[in-house]
Amino acid sequence: MPSAVQIESATKVYGSTKALDNVSLHIDPGQMVALLGPSGCGKTSLLRAIAGLNPLDRGAIRIGESDVTMVPARLRPIGMVFQHYALFPNMTVAENISFPLTVNKQRRAQRAQRVGELLELIGMTALADRYPNQLSGGQQQRVALARALAPEPDVLLLDEPLAALDAAIRNDLRDEIRRIQHRVGTTAVFVTHDQSEAMAVADRVAVMDRGRILEVAAPPEIYERPTSRFAATFIGSRNALELPVDADRVVRWGTAFSVVAPDAANGKALAVFRPEDVRLTAHQGVAGTVDVVVFLGATSRVYVTVEGEAGDHTVHVDLPSRAAANFVPGQRVGVVVAPEKVRVFAS
Repeated sequence: MPSAVQIESATKVYGSTKALDNVSLHIDPGQMVALLGPSGCGKTSLLRAIAGLNPLDRGAIRIGESDVTMVPARLRPIGMVFQHYALFPNMTVAENISFPLTVNKQRRAQRAQRVGELLELIGMTALADRYPNQLSGGQQQRVALARALAPEPDVLLLDEPLAALDAAIRNDLRDEIRRIQHRVGTTAVFVTHDQSEAMAVADRVAVMDRGRILEVAAPPEIYERPTSRFAATFIGSRNALELPVDADRVVRWGTAFSVVAPDAANGKALAVFRPEDVRLTAHQGVAGTVDVVVFLGATSRVYVTVEGEAGDHTVHVDLPSRAAANFVPGQRVGVVVAPEKVRVFAS
C-alpha cells in the first residue's frame, strides 16, 4: 500500500546558508509530487532529508504512520533513483534488480518472480543477461528504476533522473516513468529544474526558491494561475514588465492591456503574461517592431520591441509557425494582451 508523506517545519543549515527554511509539505498516498526550482533552491536537500541522507536540524518527517525523522536511511521504506544510474557494473540487469531483494534475504523463487515482473514492467525481459556497459543511458535508467521498485518501497524518490540523458531519450523516459508510477501506484517525489518535466510527470508541483516552498498546485493550475511572483516568472517563460501604477490603482501598458493593481503595489508593479497569450495585430494595441522570428517547429517565437516614454520593452510572442510566417524583422505591428491573462505582483 502506498503511504502518505508528511514534512513538518523541515530546516537544514549549512554554515550561514539555510538549505531548507521551515519547509512543510503533505503528499497523499500514491501521488507524485515534483519539487521544481533553480539550482540551489533546496529541492535536492529536501529529497535527501526524506531519504535520511541529510538529517534535519529541526522539523519532522513521517512516512505513513511512522515518524522517520531519526531513522537511518537504510531502514527507511524508500527506493531511490539517482541522476547517474549507480548500477553495479559487474552485475547483469537481472542481478542489479535483484540486489536489494538479496540483501533483504528474500527467497530465490520470490526474487526470480519479482525480477521477472519488473523486467516486464520496464520492457527489458530480453535484456536480462546484459551488463550495464551493454545498455543505452535510457535502458540503464530503466534498470535503476526497476531496482528501486524491487523491494516495493512505500515512497519512490527520483533525483533529477533524466538530467544525464539526451533530449529525445529524456522525453520518452519521462513519459515511461509517469506510466510506471501510475501502474505501480507508489507515492513518489521527483526533483527537477525543468518545468516541462515537472508538468508532465507530477500530480502536484511544489515550486521552491531559497530553501522554501512558495506554492503547491496541480500542473494546470500552477501554469495558468501562479500565486507567487517567483513562480509567475519562473514557469511558462513569461514576459515580465515593470509598469507604473496609476492614481486610480490601475496598471496599464498603453492600449495593450489595463489591469487592477494589487493592494501591496506602491508606485510600480510587475505585470507578467505568457507568450502564447500575446496577439499581434495590424492596428490595435501598442505599436512595436518585429526584431526576429525564431522557428521552433510547430510554433515560432516572435520578438517584438515596443518603444515607450518609460523605456523600451521587448516581449516574445509564441505563434503557430504558419501564422508566424506572416511576420518579418522590421515590420510594424500592434501588441494586445487579454487582461484576464495578465498576472500582476507588487514590485
